[in-house]
Amino acid sequence: MKLKKTVLITGASSGIGYELSLIFAQNGYNLILTARNKKRLNNLSQLIKEKYGVMTKVIIKDLSSQTSAKEIFEELKKAKLKIDILVNNAGFGIHGPFIKTSSTKESEMMQVNMASLTELTKLILPMMIKNKSGKILNVASVAAFLPGPLMSIYYASKAFVLSFSLALSKEIKKHGISVSVLCPGPTKTGFEKTAKATDSILFRFLTKDPEFVARSAYKGLMKKRKIIIPGVFNKLNARLAPLLPKTLILSIVNYMQRAKK
Repeated sequence: MKLKKTVLITGASSGIGYELSLIFAQNGYNLILTARNKKRLNNLSQLIKEKYGVMTKVIIKDLSSQTSAKEIFEELKKAKLKIDILVNNAGFGIHGPFIKTSSTKESEMMQVNMASLTELTKLILPMMIKNKSGKILNVASVAAFLPGPLMSIYYASKAFVLSFSLALSKEIKKHGISVSVLCPGPTKTGFEKTAKATDSILFRFLTKDPEFVARSAYKGLMKKRKIIIPGVFNKLNARLAPLLPKTLILSIVNYMQRAKK
């Protein structure tokens, strides 16, 4: 009997992470679900067990804590769980002029979007290398291809995820491990509420459904695509961004990030 593979998904309680959890469960994967919202995570775990009959384990952690990645890994070791696929999905943004945004929130955002993602990858990667197989999906954004006035640190954090993922994919390919980076555009996940960007032109008119994004992500991950960009408009943005003058890009992004009056 073939053993089921196990997926660890961060930020699994809502949005893209929630939809990815359902897709992996539909395809027979066991799941380790982590997020900070205990009620939502437990409800998702129960739904998956009842509907798909796969194993689920819930780990309640806030990845804005500097110790969270190590604590997640310690729980995995204690339960003797092997991770076949790591999905670093957790992340959030902050909208507003840099001079006015909260330094505390920005530090938390950088911890979630970059530091915890990096540390969790570093901790789990050795077991994948030992098994000579594995897949990693890091969630960035089309923002990774652009400078982002009014969300400057968020855009920069996603540029880090894109660059890190591509470099890592080259380093560990020889071990039979693939790294994919998902770069969605604006998605109806609640991200815009957390970022306080609900009134921006970008989020009022150009959002995608999280199920569509998750299905694109799963398909791309299984095909070992390095960069996964769901949607024609988002693909066009990513391809055009390096070709246009930076001053023009800055003006366009600044306009799209402004609140619609």
